[in-house]
Amino acid sequence: MQSRDPAQPQNQHMVSFSFSSQMSREEEEMARSALSAFRAKEDEIEKRKMEVRERVKTQLGRVEEETRRLANIREELESMADPMRKEVSWVRKKIDSVNKELKPLGATVQKKEREYKEALDTFNEKNREKVQLLTKLMEVGQLVGESEKLRMKKLEELSMNIETE
Repeated sequence: MQSRDPAQPQNQHMVSFSFSSQMSREEEEMARSALSAFRAKEDEIEKRKMEVRERVKTQLGRVEEETRRLANIREELESMADPMRKEVSWVRKKIDSVNKELKPLGATVQKKEREYKEALDTFNEKNREKVQLLTKLMEVGQLVGESEKLRMKKLEELSMNIETE
């Protein structure tokens, strides 16, 4: 027969615990490293996106300026051909200007309508939840009342039993 040392299983558990603790530290360090690398890549991507946006914005500004310049040249050419065309062109220009002002306002209206609808839906949902809770409260109150009546009846019965004995 073998003699068993009672300290041996404890040592195995401590070694096992120490090993798993070491592994979890290594895994934690690897996770931190991977997260750090991921964040660095995300930051780089975001930085590049901003650079591209700025370049596009600059190009759009140049295109808009050239469009205005060409429109002025066309307007001058048309005004040389017919004096009434100048007035028509002026009206068209005003219409375009108003359309440009209307576009962001329309987007704002749509956004506000969406927000209103979401808020209204949330409000209605909370009202429904409130009604359900009130109904449940009334049911529970009724059950509590019935329970109290039964308890009082039992107490009276017990009191009667005590008095008769």
